[in-house]
Amino acid sequence: MRDYKWLNEYCLNRFGSAAALESILPQPSSPEELRAISDDRYLSVLSLRIFRAGLKHSLVDAKWPAFEEVFFGFDPEKVVLMGAERLESLMQDARIIRHLGKLKSVPRNAQFILDVRQEKGSFGALIADWPITDIVGLWKFLAKQGSQLGGLSAPRFLRMVGKDTFIPSDDMVAALKAQKIIDKPPTSQKDRVAVQAAFNQWHAESGRPLCQLSVMLAHTVNH
Repeated sequence: MRDYKWLNEYCLNRFGSAAALESILPQPSSPEELRAISDDRYLSVLSLRIFRAGLKHSLVDAKWPAFEEVFFGFDPEKVVLMGAERLESLMQDARIIRHLGKLKSVPRNAQFILDVRQEKGSFGALIADWPITDIVGLWKFLAKQGSQLGGLSAPRFLRMVGKDTFIPSDDMVAALKAQKIIDKPPTSQKDRVAVQAAFNQWHAESGRPLCQLSVMLAHTVNH
């Protein structure tokens, strides 16, 4: 495994300057900003991520105002009361994407958010306080407790709300393979722990957020 010094120098050579490199790197939200996001907004983004999976994002985004309307602004206390009959009726609404499995995930995730609120005070508190040194643990928690949050949905949702995370995209997986950290996409907990350890080392060496390290690493793959 290469150290951060190599990663930084590689990216500086590729982009030509520190300013050019910084311009393409994401900036995570602070814990205070994450805590300030309301539960209805977390449910909206969570649902948006689920509906985007496997579909053109612009198509889903264009329909999202209609989703906001039919799901009561994603107020979890209202959404959780939506029964099977109500969800079946939404299958006749041409303004939204009519995928029953994904529609059913919305009230289930509303209940998930309410359960977290009861324990933590808000869903934002859970997201804000989870240590980035175990971000794969948060992926696992979201996938296990939430609905339709397996695969890359949990890390992509976290990136969407601003929580610092790496995302095992195809390029990042190729880069991790090149550095002999993993030999296949990190779907097992063992491989995810190995990737987390590598990112923790780069983070300790650089002070950079995981999301920036993730993008830098992906750019070490030649196209």
